Amino acid sequence: MKKIALAVLLALTMLPAASFAQVVVRIGPPAPVHEHRGPPPGRGYVWISGYHRYEGDHYVWTSGRWDRPPREHAVWVAHRWVHHGDHWELEEGHWR
Repeated sequence: MKKIALAVLLALTMLPAASFAQVVVRIGPPAPVHEHRGPPPGRGYVWISGYHRYEGDHYVWTSGRWDRPPREHAVWVAHRWVHHGDHWELEEGHWR
């Protein structure tokens, strides 16, 4: 029982660290893909633009989508790649 409790405690302490993980790449991302949005599925939906994510050894396009804000007046801040000296870091999109 102690081993299970210790494993759960360890997993819970590691959870916040995993959410701060960053993707660092030495090759800059390709140009964004032009996407056809189409009409929103309903009132209150916001377009979340697609972005390139780095997977293994290459970039992969993640398509944009319509989504509802989690709360009133929330604003979507898009994913973006930021150049820092000799590498690029992905800043994840998020609601503000």
